Amino acid sequence: MVGVSDGHTSGGQTSAQAPAAARTRVGRPLLSLALASMMDEVHAHSGAVYLLAAGESVLEMAVMAGLPRAFAAPWERVGLSAPIPVAEAVRERRLIWVGGEEDMAARYPRIAVVLPYPFALAALPVATETTAYGAIFVTWPGSHSPELSDRERDHLTAACGRLAKRLERTLEESRPLPPEPDLVGGSPLGGAAGTLGTVEAARMVARLPYGLCSLDLHGRISFANAAAAELIGVPVSKLLGTQLWASVPWLNDPAYEDRYRAALISQHTTSFVALRPPGEWLSFRLYPSTTGLSVRISRARAVAEMNRAEPQPGDFRPRLVTITQVLGLAGALTEAVTVQDVVQLVADEIVPAVGSQALVVLGSRAGRLHVLGHRGYPDAHTVEQFDGQPLAEQTPGTQVLTTGVPAFFESRQQLERLYPLQQTTPDGFAAWAYLPLIASGRPVGTCVLAYAEPHAFPADERAVLTSLGGLIAQALERALLYDAKHQVAHGLQEALLPHSLPRLSGIDAAARYLPATQGMDIGGDFYDLVPTHGVAAAAVIGDVQGHNVTAAGLMGQIRTAVRAYTTVGQAPGDVMRSTNRLLIDLGSDRFASCLYLRLDPARGKAVMARAGHPPPLLRRPDGKVRVLDLAGGPLLGIDGSAPYPTTDVDLAPGSVLALYTDGLIEAPGTDIEDALADLGELLSEAGQLPLDELADHLVRHSVATRERLDDVALLLLRAQPDD
Repeated sequence: MVGVSDGHTSGGQTSAQAPAAARTRVGRPLLSLALASMMDEVHAHSGAVYLLAAGESVLEMAVMAGLPRAFAAPWERVGLSAPIPVAEAVRERRLIWVGGEEDMAARYPRIAVVLPYPFALAALPVATETTAYGAIFVTWPGSHSPELSDRERDHLTAACGRLAKRLERTLEESRPLPPEPDLVGGSPLGGAAGTLGTVEAARMVARLPYGLCSLDLHGRISFANAAAAELIGVPVSKLLGTQLWASVPWLNDPAYEDRYRAALISQHTTSFVALRPPGEWLSFRLYPSTTGLSVRISRARAVAEMNRAEPQPGDFRPRLVTITQVLGLAGALTEAVTVQDVVQLVADEIVPAVGSQALVVLGSRAGRLHVLGHRGYPDAHTVEQFDGQPLAEQTPGTQVLTTGVPAFFESRQQLERLYPLQQTTPDGFAAWAYLPLIASGRPVGTCVLAYAEPHAFPADERAVLTSLGGLIAQALERALLYDAKHQVAHGLQEALLPHSLPRLSGIDAAARYLPATQGMDIGGDFYDLVPTHGVAAAAVIGDVQGHNVTAAGLMGQIRTAVRAYTTVGQAPGDVMRSTNRLLIDLGSDRFASCLYLRLDPARGKAVMARAGHPPPLLRRPDGKVRVLDLAGGPLLGIDGSAPYPTTDVDLAPGSVLALYTDGLIEAPGTDIEDALADLGELLSEAGQLPLDELADHLVRHSVATRERLDDVALLLLRAQPDD
């Protein structure tokens, strides 16, 4: 099925689907012919056609040409909202041009980190003026100009327009579009004569002093001479039809397969050396074409003598970061919550993987650089050179952040030549990679990787590092947002809870609040101590459902209402009834528990009203603790006519009242009665401590506070003897 998107949809979302796709004339595959013709016109070496999936906002690869489909396997199905060139081409209804590997790394890091090779790419929508049917991409070797010529642009645009018209006609005629095979060229498997054309040519190859193999586009060996078999140590009969890295155990390394992929995509000659056990180094040189690769195999020493540019055994470096590492890193970055989590993860995972020894993560604030975190610097004071630098200042950190262009310095001399002021602030390192952290199209920071020794940055390594910067940027953007929300939440919580408790005659007080360890570190638990006329004070503690800003906001309204009703002189039962009606009038779907006390220490009394709240504990002067099983009414916010009876409690001098929310005693797998008994025992044993110490002791030794699934509020009140 082929889906279509009309020209009036926003963000590339599918708004209409074709009733059926079309059948083309027998023997005339529509998509394959259109793609092959397009590639031939602009001399591209690979490409693919995507069609919108019926009923989905998804592009599905219909046919690929020039390279095995496995090269594009991660993008066989692409969501229209994905940061991928073909999806962007459909969303924006325009040609998307990527001029090379650095351009790809900066704009599409998800692609560049999997395919860190030099190639250029153009993606275009297959669409009429009103309807989008899909997209096409084509690629060129890394030798292509970084700019797309007018001729190429015109040919591609016209070809996509013609294909869109053909798809439109097939849809109007309700003819199905059958599956089409990919256009991947390759040599048939067989002997040398079939591969090289003549028997004499095969004899000539057999006489050469080095090994020769021919690989098709899938990496399968279609020819190998006797010298190649001898050098590799595997008979020709066992090599034919297999992939070199699969049939030779000591070549079974992703780094060697990566060289084959690099040669095909970039169409550049690539090479590597490998150790054939027990101690013989062999050199492999890959010569690519659009139909496959020719591989020359020789002993590494002989190669070095014939051509000093050939890589030495110690020169070969495996792929900087494997796809497995990237997937693991991406998964770990999704779990990073705070900025410091991101910094630590980069230090633990990326720094050792790329061979650097230290890093600094920079952000910007108020027009200046700000150090978000660093690791690996022997003297942390050297990092201070970054902090507070104006963005207008000409330094590597500011330039990379403001321009979004990475900077690589292979030695201190190179850095000082471009930025002379850096001579005054040596940091003990000898090479640096400054990576822009760009997320959602805007710079969010800079990652500085420092190396202890001078370090060359070849093109493929620059592409990988820049791509990793894109992954770091996405995690950093989320972490910065989380930290900002966290600060707002803490600020709101601090504003809604008392900054300090008033000093009262006859009453000593202490309070603690602990947010839940899950969520935004903000919740609906509250407490307050309100001076009143004629008696010492009123105390209140409560818990609004939830651990978010909504719960905190409602908590603030309830606390304010209780203070207001107390100030105008309402009795405890009336305060509770008025607050209950207010909560119902607010139209909130949340409930709240509450415990309210009117304290009169001069008479040794307290009057309490309770609305579904856990019962308080009373420690008498003799150290005995009892649970005050008070009469009460339902939770606030349920029944507007509910009564809230009151209970008088004796409060002798030296007595301690412990008011708390359920987060102090509720924990998974813990019986509430047992937890309450344990809390009473703690209060009995430590009740003589000063109240602040007692509050810390109760919170610290409560089982429920070790991994808090709920907020915790605690208010302690001690009746003082008359002076």
